[in-house]
Amino acid sequence: MTDTAEAKNLEAKNPEVKTANMETHSALPPEETERLAGEIVSALKTVFDPEIPADIYELGLIYKVEIKDDRSVDVLMTLTTPNCPAAGELPTMVENAVASVPGVGLVNVNLVWDPAWTPDRMTDEARLVLNMW
Repeated sequence: MTDTAEAKNLEAKNPEVKTANMETHSALPPEETERLAGEIVSALKTVFDPEIPADIYELGLIYKVEIKDDRSVDVLMTLTTPNCPAAGELPTMVENAVASVPGVGLVNVNLVWDPAWTPDRMTDEARLVLNMW
């Protein structure tokens, strides 16, 4: 069962935490998936592209995060360009950040190029940081 209600509830309670791309396929209690979702987003916000002064979550590089019954987490992400100099390190940084969340099991990060990243995937916060208003 796909349950995004916890993510939406978390976002409603904490507007600074945007979890629109968070999914759970989990029989975990809703309060546990809510906690995990919030802490995973917070962990992702600690990862920065070395060349861009905004975190990868606000940049819109995270396409999907899926929390499963066994507490494993699948992350679907992209980069600003296939030629990104940080392509070798960013997926590992994401894996380490998510794995640092208490209660998270195995973390699987998949790098995808479709759909291609565009600046309109950025949040208002990222646009402000990058002076793109």
